Amino acid sequence: MKPLHLTLAALVLSFPLPLAAQSDGVAESGDTRTAAQVERIRERIRNDPLAPTIAPRGYDVTLVLFSDYQCGYCRRFGPTLDTLMAQDPRVRVVYRDWPILSAGSREAARAAIAARFQGKHLAFHRALIATSGRIDTAKIRAAADKAGLDWNRLVADQAKHKTAIDGLLARTNDYARMLGLTGTPGLMVGPYAIPGLVDLPTLKKAVALARERKGS
Repeated sequence: MKPLHLTLAALVLSFPLPLAAQSDGVAESGDTRTAAQVERIRERIRNDPLAPTIAPRGYDVTLVLFSDYQCGYCRRFGPTLDTLMAQDPRVRVVYRDWPILSAGSREAARAAIAARFQGKHLAFHRALIATSGRIDTAKIRAAADKAGLDWNRLVADQAKHKTAIDGLLARTNDYARMLGLTGTPGLMVGPYAIPGLVDLPTLKKAVALARERKGS
């Protein structure tokens, strides 16, 4: 997905509500879900028992990242998100792997999810997202070594938890489509969807807007 050098005006509420349920001037979309139904869907996107999550104590905004390890724009976004996490300790990050580009994407996504069973998802994610070129088993293993993972256990965990991992990937695909995403990266910051690559100032503005909305 091409980069978006967007202003806050380009942010859209995820799952726009029908006219009768609007409170934010969202245009009629034909969506007949109630506000409560929409919020329940957002909560399921934010909270999944298997989706790797970084949740600092006292967080007040949740950012959900839909990404693919083969995606060049996702690689460019990686340092931006890391900087936000370092500078804003009140942002919770949910990693939703959405492997849509290649077989290597799917292999990397399954490995990344399985890494949480060793408590090393974030280190592995950062090693994977920094990998250049076409991702394959050798590069996934190199990233695992860099992150300090036990490779044999990683392989075993993918087999042991295959049904659960496949279920998470299917749910993530469904939610990405609900949000109207057509490529990676994609974000949901608070209630707002951002379809594409953004820079750090724009990301901070989105977090501030979500925080302001929550407090209103």
